[in-house]
Amino acid sequence: MSTYNALKYNVPFASAGGLIALSTQTASSSSSVSFTSAIDSTYSEYLFLFNNIHPESDNQELFFNFSIDGGSNYNVTKTTSTFQAYHNEAGSDSSLSYHTAGDLAQSTNYQRLGFSSDNADDASLSGYLHLFEPSSTTFVKHFTATTNMCHADTYSVNYYLAGYCNTTSAVNAIRFAFGSGNIDAGTIQMFGVVK
Repeated sequence: MSTYNALKYNVPFASAGGLIALSTQTASSSSSVSFTSAIDSTYSEYLFLFNNIHPESDNQELFFNFSIDGGSNYNVTKTTSTFQAYHNEAGSDSSLSYHTAGDLAQSTNYQRLGFSSDNADDASLSGYLHLFEPSSTTFVKHFTATTNMCHADTYSVNYYLAGYCNTTSAVNAIRFAFGSGNIDAGTIQMFGVVK
């Protein structure tokens, strides 16, 4: 395992410590990417970095869900809130808005991690998901995420998400997948956050 200095990689929420690289998965026409081990009580926080996640099909949204049974089922109840900002290359269209369609309210559905991603050769989604205290058997499990993607060839869309898993069971697995079609390419890295 490698240790990364959080300040070097400009990770503001881990500035007091570092990041321990636990696992890297590279997608190649993959239906999903799952992490079913190493999410345990070793670390109180976990970070998932998305690097150039490219959809096989056009206009796809990346989703995720948690598991409390090691990946047998991905159906943890979640409540979330989302908003987004976008701007086009021409500088003629921009917005900052609450994104009602991205919210979940006590739902076991998969949670979206961004707006529709383009499948042009040079388009992708990048960002992070930060999970807090997944092994707690006392409290709900909070998470935050920020992503940026290329939409409709000319838009940069910045997506913000926060929420919690409404369970006191330990969360021990996570799965990422597009709403339709495969993950054509990209890597997802999992880190433990050192305090």
